[in-house]
Amino acid sequence: MNEKLILVVDDDTRLRELLTEFLVAEGYHVDAAENAGIAREKLKEKQYDLLIVDVMMPGEDGVQLTQSIRLEQPVPILMLTAMGEVADRIKGLESGADDYLVKPFEPRELLLRIENILRRTPPARSKELTFGDFRFDASTGELTQAGVAVFLTSTEIKLLEILCEQIGQPISRENLSKRLNGISERSVDVQITRLRKKLESDPRQPKYLQSVWGQGYVLRPKSA
Repeated sequence: MNEKLILVVDDDTRLRELLTEFLVAEGYHVDAAENAGIAREKLKEKQYDLLIVDVMMPGEDGVQLTQSIRLEQPVPILMLTAMGEVADRIKGLESGADDYLVKPFEPRELLLRIENILRRTPPARSKELTFGDFRFDASTGELTQAGVAVFLTSTEIKLLEILCEQIGQPISRENLSKRLNGISERSVDVQITRLRKKLESDPRQPKYLQSVWGQGYVLRPKSA
């Protein structure tokens, strides 16, 4: 059985059910969502290997959904649409989609495109990160120091999860603000300060959670 988990996002009930049935028959685990709102809720609950997103949906469309997801996570996205014009394909790819398939399409072609995307997608990082005597499990949101649990607020857990996604790469305050439910950039600084007090022996000279001038904040597993 294929362990890959796919989320199908399409407001067309018949197509959504057909895609689900077809992909399950091909060995994939599949969830379905009829709109962007439901898709967001499912993305909070599970880590998907691929999203199949229809462009033309009422309310928030597939392009808007893809753009917002790209601010939060790098999950591969295959976009489906009835619009076959070059400008439409470019718009879809510019939104962050990894591939673009025009309806109607052959199921075999869809399967090949999914396989190609998954083949070139790097393996997910381990959900556990160790730095110093700390260990953070992103799958549970649990932080321990020398085996002893360290209390984190829900915002601190989310912040640490985001930083762990891009180990060694600075993340801007603006990006962190958007991903932390739109809190102000000043509030981002406050959350960083609070998290440092739990991670650093000397928060004024951080070894792990560092500031990068003009770029934002970075989590370094090894002290620099």
